[in-house]
Amino acid sequence: MKFQTLDLEMHHGIAIIWLNRPEMRNAITDVVVTELHAALDAVDRDISVRAVMLAGRGTVFCAGIDVNEMRATANRSARAIRNDALNYARLLQKLDTLSKPTVCRVHGAAMGGGIGLVVACDIAVSTHEAVFRIAGVRLGLVPALVMPYIVNAIGERNARRYVLSGEAFSAAEAYRIGMVQDIAPSAELDKKIEDLLGELLKGGPGAIAAAKDLIRTVTHAPAGEKLLATTLKRAVAARTTDEAREGVLSFLEKRSPAWADPDRSAKATRKKTTLAKKS
Repeated sequence: MKFQTLDLEMHHGIAIIWLNRPEMRNAITDVVVTELHAALDAVDRDISVRAVMLAGRGTVFCAGIDVNEMRATANRSARAIRNDALNYARLLQKLDTLSKPTVCRVHGAAMGGGIGLVVACDIAVSTHEAVFRIAGVRLGLVPALVMPYIVNAIGERNARRYVLSGEAFSAAEAYRIGMVQDIAPSAELDKKIEDLLGELLKGGPGAIAAAKDLIRTVTHAPAGEKLLATTLKRAVAARTTDEAREGVLSFLEKRSPAWADPDRSAKATRKKTTLAKKS
């Protein structure tokens, strides 16, 4: 699959989606959003892909919305603006709900709309030197589309500060408030992410997809019989899959499960699991 604004690489079960407009600091355009949709659809369908990394070529991860797009938007109709906004909102939703675990590799800077890509991923790791900014209000805009993901990542109190002030903050602060879950020196970033991806590959692919969906289901759900019934249903469904049987058997036999064994993984990935979907 060829793209104008992205590179898509496959390495031993890992799909790497590179934002590839380094001369424009990987700024987001309508084409970038459309191509990210296509890339995510492709890797989600590919049963050989076990995890996805989102990264940026050049000196920064993503500088936000392209200034030329901003200029053009000023003359667009309300309908056109709505369609563009919906396409970006659907992209964040797709990234959030992807069946594969997603890791965002942040370096240089993550600004504006680029912040949405960071917080919609399951895990984000940045360099010590990276800078972050949710700049919407400084342009007279409300970062409405990214707000659910920002609040989920950093909480209401921290969102009040950094959304309302629009100030830049460091990677150390992004780590403190939960926007990224790990930080590393630039020279060690790729090794840190490589180790993390290795950990993700140890889990059963069906179990990871179901667990990711269940996290969304139970987040902010009130305690009670309905939640108990939902988690009970998921637990029973998970225990009856071929993947679960293989996982338990491999543990008892003191060997690697099929999905973690290079000699058996190709065959195993052809078998679809039957984990229950969201109730």
